[in-house]
Amino acid sequence: MLLLQCKDTIRTPVDINRHQELVRLNKKEHAKVFKRLRKSKAKNFDRIVHEIHDEVFSCTDCLKCANCCKTTSPLVTDRDTDRISKHLKIKSSSFESKYLIKDDEGDFVMNATPCPFLITDNACSIYDVRPKACREFPHTDRVKQKQILHLTEKNVIVCPAVYEIVEKLKTSALNK
Repeated sequence: MLLLQCKDTIRTPVDINRHQELVRLNKKEHAKVFKRLRKSKAKNFDRIVHEIHDEVFSCTDCLKCANCCKTTSPLVTDRDTDRISKHLKIKSSSFESKYLIKDDEGDFVMNATPCPFLITDNACSIYDVRPKACREFPHTDRVKQKQILHLTEKNVIVCPAVYEIVEKLKTSALNK
């Protein structure tokens, strides 16, 4: 049984400048961690990452940060567009023209940062119908973690919780 110690919690407003500084200071060390993780042959890779994810997020209040909503534009699928449009009681084409643009890869993403659905208390005004990319962020609880390490490495910059996960991965069995 995992005993949680929330000393490194994200329950108070996050100082994003301090987070960015920590990311900068630990960039080389984290690159080494990811290099070792990519070489890991551990059969329990997902289980270890998921346990750390659960530990970190049990001590995390995303509403104290919302940096993902403030700085990134999530991928928005056709299903997302249909679901959100229905919720907003507008046509999909109207939603698309008002809120979306195509990125360099031809995928639809939100056309503005911060997200137009982020409200003053860092909550999401369309939370129940938000895009799949938002529901799954930061993706550290998905299966096949080894295959998406590049995504986790990018998300360290955006998400203080992912930074904490990587810090804990440094001392995990996966990084030996």
